[in-house]
Amino acid sequence: MTRIGPNTLLPARRRSLTLTTADGERLAAELALPEGEPRATVVLVHPNPTGGGSMDTHVIRKAAARLPALAGIATLRFNTRGTVSESGASTGTHDAGVAEAHDLAAAVAAVADLPGVWLAGWSFGTDVVLMHGSRDDVRGAFLLAPTMRRTRPEHLAAWARSGKPVRCVVPEFDDYLRPDAAAVRFAGVPQAEIITFPGCKHLFVGHAERALDSLVDLVAPDVPTPLPGEWPDQTAEV
Repeated sequence: MTRIGPNTLLPARRRSLTLTTADGERLAAELALPEGEPRATVVLVHPNPTGGGSMDTHVIRKAAARLPALAGIATLRFNTRGTVSESGASTGTHDAGVAEAHDLAAAVAAVADLPGVWLAGWSFGTDVVLMHGSRDDVRGAFLLAPTMRRTRPEHLAAWARSGKPVRCVVPEFDDYLRPDAAAVRFAGVPQAEIITFPGCKHLFVGHAERALDSLVDLVAPDVPTPLPGEWPDQTAEV
């Protein structure tokens, strides 16, 4: 058995995609499918590219590397407009979450034929999800370290009306929004669930595995967690 480490890539049917947005931008993306029928599908939205966030930021990358094999969950990760990383470059200019509405729509359209589409955002990605993700073709939202820097009351009201699950994982020592403040900000969304991660900071260093377990608990509750920490030697790339 191989211990699953930070750079372990577990088996999946992976393919690189180029998503074309309604306003003509071309986004680098990767779809990772489990060997069998997916239990659920997660669209992953990365942190702010102006601070170095991308589809290759560690929790996003680990979700795509592990969840298809360990939980039977399909993942789509992509670089929002103007974002460049090891996995590819997206055209356009960062728009602080506004024009990124087109990016999210293109990502959701790319997985329209897959079962149970959920949105998972981290930091800036949570604002994109909250601002533009309350859609009929989305089951709910997983928010990792929500910042609430761009989300407005009307966005929260849309989620409240939808009644769809909203899970907020909030680090105890977050740089932007801590658990007590998150409870206040999400008070108007009755179904919002606030989960505090003790000892955790905004970057989730040392807490990525727990974050992925929480995501799996939400979107595929039949999968036991914590997820395995080892994988048979012959099929894992380290």
